[in-house]
Amino acid sequence: MATVKEMRVRIGSVKSTQKITKALQMVAAAKLRRSQQAAQAARPYAERISTIISNLAASVGGPSAPLLLAGTGKDERHLIVVATADRGLAGAFNSAIVREARRKLAELVAAGKNVKILTVGRKARDQLRRQYGARFVESYEVGNKTPNMARAQPIAARILELYNAGEFDVVTLVHSRFKSVVNQQPVLKQLIPAVIENAGPAPFYEYEPDEVAILTELLPHNIAVQILSALLENEAGFYASQMTAMDNATRNAGDLINTLTIQMNRTRQAKITTELIEIIAGAAAV
Repeated sequence: MATVKEMRVRIGSVKSTQKITKALQMVAAAKLRRSQQAAQAARPYAERISTIISNLAASVGGPSAPLLLAGTGKDERHLIVVATADRGLAGAFNSAIVREARRKLAELVAAGKNVKILTVGRKARDQLRRQYGARFVESYEVGNKTPNMARAQPIAARILELYNAGEFDVVTLVHSRFKSVVNQQPVLKQLIPAVIENAGPAPFYEYEPDEVAILTELLPHNIAVQILSALLENEAGFYASQMTAMDNATRNAGDLINTLTIQMNRTRQAKITTELIEIIAGAAAV
């Protein structure tokens, strides 16, 4: 059984850990509001550009359609882009994204597809490297600053470079969508070929230049926009998960401190009682 001194040292250690988890919780809470606002502000633009592409694509078809819209006509070579955070201490946030990526990878491999992986975030790289290290084509880090277009563009440029070189037929992005502080949902989004949504009947416009020229410029930009939106969603989800995880850790540390304090007091009281019994027994013997 541990001595009173050992218990006192352990309580001090748990209190130090509690201070760290409390500080991380407060930092995450402070950063969450800004990240949430950035993610929500990026959604309308990302959704609107997808709608515009769908409206333009309705008037384009056949051999004149851009490659990013029409695709290669095959479904054999896939690139899975997995976006997570660089850091941990956020509960199951990163693991949930990687789990969804593994499910998609296993499904494609079982179907006999040629699959490659591009990761954004150290956690995705570290968790997938052991099982799928031979399938990696590139790895990027998210960084400590709020994601912006300057950070998303190199990733989009690399994807386009590989696609234009004929390396892949389909590109799919795996990331987390921020729904609320307690709910972040991993999602799959096909980047190439562009998914044409049913936007309904669109008003008639005459475009200058024509639809093909506009799509040729707009589709590469859309990939960067979707990647930026995913990074912003991930950042908001990460801080929400970290705040919740650190709050739980702080509460658990408090419960452990209370339990250890009770055990220490009982051990100290038992020691005092034993000493008193020995003194009384010694006095009676005299």
